[in-house]
Amino acid sequence: INKIVNAANKNPTLRKLLDKTLEIHKDAVLPEYASPTLRQLLKQENSTKSKIENAPHKAILFTTCYCNYNDTEVGESLAKVLEHNKVSVELMQKEYCCGMPKLELGDLKSVEKLKQLNIPALYEKAQQGYALIAAVPSCVLMFKQELPLMFPDDPQVQAVAKAFFDPFEFLFKLHKLKQLNTEFKKELGNISYHVACHQRVQGIGPKTKKILQLIPNTQVDSIERCSGHDGTYGVKKETLKYANKIARPIVKKILQQDPDYYGSDCPVAGSHIQHNLNKEHLDKQQKAIHPLALLCLAYQI
Repeated sequence: INKIVNAANKNPTLRKLLDKTLEIHKDAVLPEYASPTLRQLLKQENSTKSKIENAPHKAILFTTCYCNYNDTEVGESLAKVLEHNKVSVELMQKEYCCGMPKLELGDLKSVEKLKQLNIPALYEKAQQGYALIAAVPSCVLMFKQELPLMFPDDPQVQAVAKAFFDPFEFLFKLHKLKQLNTEFKKELGNISYHVACHQRVQGIGPKTKKILQLIPNTQVDSIERCSGHDGTYGVKKETLKYANKIARPIVKKILQQDPDYYGSDCPVAGSHIQHNLNKEHLDKQQKAIHPLALLCLAYQI
């Protein structure tokens, strides 16, 4: 089915139909569906390797809809980095959407239903001492900030918020405890790093930049601007042209910096930036690489 959907998303005739019926712009780049999913991949990998014995930390990887069904590499990179740092990684038995897409549409009833599906199980893991980690900033923001604001009197929501971490926030915590593996095997040179909006508003500081700059001979230049994608804003017929316009200053900055690598904490933002960079500058075809994938590259794992 995934192959059929992916092929359909590239078919000009069907894309015109999507344009007319769902108002998804015929030129918008839609994420491909992965097969197997991230959860399937990680379960397969866990079945073929031994557990980390006496791991000082244990984490639940909340895979997120996007990483699970679309960009599995980001989630795999997170699992690899955590395990390389002696963190035992597990998955929830079941996982549901964080609710951010419904919140952005104002569908608060659906947000509450998803909260009721996710929070009790996550709360139980938090009580057992697990750190809760997701690779997509909007999902982290949902659990750390949005749900606690919506349900201030729910103690389980508040406990989950305290246990939830942005990946680089958690890695920086390990670094402060002198438990982060800093034996990097590859220098990365110059990196243009787009700071995702949903990460910035969490108030955790530039943890991604600080961790990447631990890599020898690596310089990280931050770009703190909206990528323009913002959920469905970057694919809708009415707004795609504005989303592309918003991305142009970032593209210009990357061209000025001429980095060895560029990427964003938000994989959707990274993809949107990549599309605009490669579309407008045919002589500068370069792929966005998620900071977690950059860490894997530096570790050579």
